[in-house]
Amino acid sequence: MRGARLDPRAAELLASPRYEVLPFGDVEDAVLAHVPLDITLTVTVSPRKGIDHTLDTVERLAKHGYHVVPHVSARLVRDRAHLVEIVSRIDEIGASDVFVVAGDADEPAGDFEGAAPLLQAMAEIGHRFQEVGITGYPESHPFISDETTIQAMFEKARFATYIVSQICFDSKVTSSWVERVWDRGTRLPIYIGIPGAVPRTKLLRISTAIGLGASARFLRKHRTWFAHALRPGGFSPDPLIAGLADSLSDPERKIAGFHIFTFNDLADTEHWRRRHLEAAAPVT
Repeated sequence: MRGARLDPRAAELLASPRYEVLPFGDVEDAVLAHVPLDITLTVTVSPRKGIDHTLDTVERLAKHGYHVVPHVSARLVRDRAHLVEIVSRIDEIGASDVFVVAGDADEPAGDFEGAAPLLQAMAEIGHRFQEVGITGYPESHPFISDETTIQAMFEKARFATYIVSQICFDSKVTSSWVERVWDRGTRLPIYIGIPGAVPRTKLLRISTAIGLGASARFLRKHRTWFAHALRPGGFSPDPLIAGLADSLSDPERKIAGFHIFTFNDLADTEHWRRRHLEAAAPVT
């Protein structure tokens, strides 16, 4: 069955997305079973399992031929010596792209409370990464003021080559945020974070857990929109992508791609993506 036809630019970006996966359970088997080798994988960090566990997963996936991006959680890095070990191991794995986040640990393990000081330390010790990603927040962060997140963006951007946005269910908010980021002078390509095709209960549970308060309120307020986004058994990213059409067609190409939070529902997410690619393909 062919899916609904996407805007040509959206289809172009959906042909080469980034899939974020969690280093838990049988994720390696799920990736091998469902994800083509030409899709970039990013691997998160668990505060409980630590960075080494993430790098173990990254190493295994890289050996299978995937382009893998390890997340580096600043609040789990003890000190510069530990950072040197992490950077060296990523080099040994052969990864050329890292995604630096503050992390979800309640207390920092050592010297780094957030991503900005870790990025500064990475620059000082030296690294060979071709790409360095940082996070952005289209809507207010539940624990950090807007002024602080804006200032943090400037502090991080000089060390980065791209930005990945947190999930936001209001495309208008996301589009406005993209414009504001560039208007402030942070001219980095932006990957828009969207959920994959995941079960509705998981999506709502995780959205609450990671603090998407404004998005949760958006879903409650726009129940018709959310109902439209729910296919049988799960969420469809289609309405989010459709709402970004004007931003995707921007000639400056501020939006570089989609960063899809799969929550390890790789089979359904990849099936959804392939349906759209088939629908976008020329009819012969």
